[in-house]
Formats: sequence, structure tokens, C-alpha cells
Amino acid sequence: MGTLRGRGRGVALAFLASFVWVAAVPSISMASSDDFLQCVRDKIPGELVYTQCSSKFDGVLVNYIKNAKFVNATAKPLCIVTPTDASHVQAAIRCGRGHGVRLRVRSGGHDYEGLSYRSARQEVFGLLDLAALRAISVDEAASTAWVDSGATIGELYYAVAKNNPRLAFPSGECPNIGVGGHFSGGGIGMMMRKYGLSIDRVVDAKLVNANGDLLDRSGMGDDLFWAIRGGGGGNFGVVLSWKVQLVPVPATVTVFNIAKTLEQGAIDILTKWQDVAPALPSDLTITVMVTGQQAVFRALYLGECASLASTMRDRFPELNMTSADCQPMTWLQSAALSFFSFTNSKPVEDVLLPRPASPSTFSKGKSDYVRRAIPKAVWKEVYASWFTMKGAGVIVLEPHGGFMCGVPDDATPYPHRRGVLYVIQYIAFWMSADGGPAATSWLDGFYGFMAHHVTKHPREAYVNFRDLDIGQNALEDDFGVGAAENARFWGQRYFLNNYEKLAKVKAAVDPTNYFRNEQSIPPMAAQPRE
Repeated sequence: MGTLRGRGRGVALAFLASFVWVAAVPSISMASSDDFLQCVRDKIPGELVYTQCSSKFDGVLVNYIKNAKFVNATAKPLCIVTPTDASHVQAAIRCGRGHGVRLRVRSGGHDYEGLSYRSARQEVFGLLDLAALRAISVDEAASTAWVDSGATIGELYYAVAKNNPRLAFPSGECPNIGVGGHFSGGGIGMMMRKYGLSIDRVVDAKLVNANGDLLDRSGMGDDLFWAIRGGGGGNFGVVLSWKVQLVPVPATVTVFNIAKTLEQGAIDILTKWQDVAPALPSDLTITVMVTGQQAVFRALYLGECASLASTMRDRFPELNMTSADCQPMTWLQSAALSFFSFTNSKPVEDVLLPRPASPSTFSKGKSDYVRRAIPKAVWKEVYASWFTMKGAGVIVLEPHGGFMCGVPDDATPYPHRRGVLYVIQYIAFWMSADGGPAATSWLDGFYGFMAHHVTKHPREAYVNFRDLDIGQNALEDDFGVGAAENARFWGQRYFLNNYEKLAKVKAAVDPTNYFRNEQSIPPMAAQPRE
């Protein structure tokens, strides 16, 4: 475990300061919501603040909710602040701190449990909606870009490629994901085997801390900069923007999308894929979507068809991929392919730039990591028992290896690096409220079944596929001695040995736990000296 490094102040001093600070912060039970709202109105332009009395309040709240499950179940915030400038964020935090009202922060609204805009328990809170902070500035000469947290990754992809089509950025596969939340949790995607996670390419950031101070990388110090790159959203402050290092891509990339049924050998091919995919050249990523009675193999290759076909013949002949399966395109066009169908017939602008309205689909997700290949007999049972069941969803398998193997587990909070074969995302869908029981029953049962075949002690999980079922904070225990220990069970599943350092950073930068939610990192209280 690395030691905490600050700008001239040790962790011990930060802990000592935390106990002084605690007494100066009003208790949430004594919060005056009226005083908070008045403070916000006084310091932030009125057109950027929506109270529950506003006719536009519900529309603004729902507009960036991406899961229909939370549209009506969401506990409404006291108000929604839609900042257009750093000073608005600073004012909102200072008003909240001064009047005992916490803030939750939403960039794109894709938090799997909706914790960026709702509380799963009764709590008084305000919402900072960063959707208007969406500027993107590309420096082609330096191959860098500044991107605001309220931008989507689709907007980032488009801005970069339109500036220079030979530049790109490694990030996720759903273009309307908000940059802020995605980067905060790591940012896996189709180029992570070549260039790493999104956070591996972040070189600077601008953050407003729990005091309302605006800091860049130099001002926040090494440890806070480390923590915001993969430690999960809603923990350490409000990241307003990120400076990222862009990466080169060829003029033409190649994709394929090959479905195999059970009769066509899907189980044998999938079993083989587990060892092949993480060991392929890093220019090639092959993911798998398991759905119904088939496996769909989707690939992105940073090169041309002839080279891809040759590699597949040599390394993965079981898939029987040929040049007829190749789909050459620009990297930007590949970024516009649908996450589920891996196809697209629309102009890239119509896919990457729109911000969809309120959702019609209900969903629930979970995740696992696999370090030892799952036997063929298990996959047979998966298809026979679980993907014939009512309410069955999909699972997506995304390989690691390549660049990911060369990054130390503690280089960023995201620890699932060396030795990981792939990550599993489980997704259950339903179209109406009455479809939920069958879908969630399938998900819970299948997830339980898979426990024997994935990582153990702890059973690893990806924080961007947030899952409250693995554990929650006791919100009444803000910064007690046991808070960080109680959260260790689920915290180590997301962060392994990096959890303790995250809790210590939290204690140093937000000792009163102002930024908190049901799965935020609690501050680790200083241990008394004997």
C-alpha cells in the first residue's frame, strides 16, 4: 500500500484537522432547507435553480434519468442547480455546507442505482446537475483535450475525431454516458487492451472540494488526484473538467459481429475465447454477448481486414472468421455502433450527439471478474438452465490483458488489472413495472449460481456497474470509527487493497463526509494512539 502524499501536510495533520472541522459543520438533522434555498437563490442566477415549486422541476429531474425504475421511485431533491460556471458549483457547496444540506452530483445520469440524483433512503439533499457544463477543447498539437464532466463520451469522441480523425480516446461503448461519472469509476471500453482505461489517460482535472475551493492537479495534490481517477463518483468533490491524453488510431479500423448458435458450436467457441481473447495482440479486442441460445462475438481491430483475418486464422480459428466478416470503417464510425446490436445505419452525428429523453426501459445490473476460465460444463448449464428462463437478460464479457496487464494494481483505484481474464456485466431488462419480478429473479438466481465460478475473497465488482445488493453505508454513521470498517466489505469488492487508501484520502479531504451516498467511501477515522 502506497503512502499518502500531500502538498506539505501529512495525513496525521489532516486527521487532526478533521476533528476540529466536524464540530463546525451543522448536523443534517438541524438543516434549514428554507435557509439553504434562500442562500442558493442569492448566490446563483435564478434561471439555473429549479425548486420543487417550479413547473420545470420534474422535467429537469427526469430528463437525465436513464433507468425507468427510478422515474417515480426517486426521492426528490430540495432543488436542482444547473451550473454553467465553476462559481455556481462553489456557491452551491458553500450554501449546502453552511445550512447542513448535502449535494448529489449528476453528469449523465447513468449511475446503475441512480445515486447521482436520488437517495435510496429518506434524506434531505440538493442536486447539482452538470449537464450544462459540456465544453470540449482539443489541442491537436499536444494531442490533449479538456472535457467538462457534463459532456457525454459520444460528444468527446465526435469533437476529437472532427478535429483530427487520426486521434481518439479510450472510453466506453454507450455514447450518451456522462464523462464525469464514467471517468470517476475507471472507464472500460473497446480500446482498453491497447490504451488502458479512460483514467489511465487523465493528466489533469479541475475539482471543487468540500470547502468550495477550486483546485487543479497541482492544488489538489497527488493523493486526491489519484483518488478521483477510479475511486467512484460522489466521493471526493465535484470534478468539473478533465484533461485527457488522446491516442493515435489508423485511418481505417475493422470490426466484425459474428453470432454463433449452440448448434454452431457457441459453447466450445466461448470456452476457448476465455483464454484466447486476453492474450490476443492489443490492437484487437473481441467481446462476447451471451443472450438466448447464442453467443455474439464483436470485435474492434485497429488495422485492416487482411491482417485481422490472418490473426484470427492463427490465434482463434474456432470462430471461423473470414474476410467476408470484415466491416472496414473509421474509428469514429466504430464508436457509433450500438452496444447491443453492434450495428448502425445512421449518420454518426445522430448517434453520438443526441441526448435521449426520459427512458422507457427498466433495468438492473451486476458485475463479476473472472481470473480462471469457466469450464465448458458450466457454460452448458448456463445456457440450458439460465438462458431458457422467463425474464432472462444478457451478459457481456469484456476481455482484459494487453495494456491492462502492465499497470500496477495500485496505480489508480481501479485494481482489476493483472491476472484478470475478463469482466462480466449482467443486465436484466423489463419494459413495464409488472415485468420486474421475473427479470430480477433471473438476475439474482444467475448471479448466485455464478459465485462458484468467478473471483472469491473478495468477489470482485466494477464500481461503474454499481450494485447496492453487495452492501450499503449506514447513512446515520457519517464519520464514526466504524463507518469505514463497515463499508470495507463492499468497498474491497470494488477496490481490493486500494479501498483503505481511498478511505484515508476521504478523511484528509472530506473528513465530515459532506459528499456521501449509500455507497460512497466513508472517511477512515484516525486510530487513537496507545
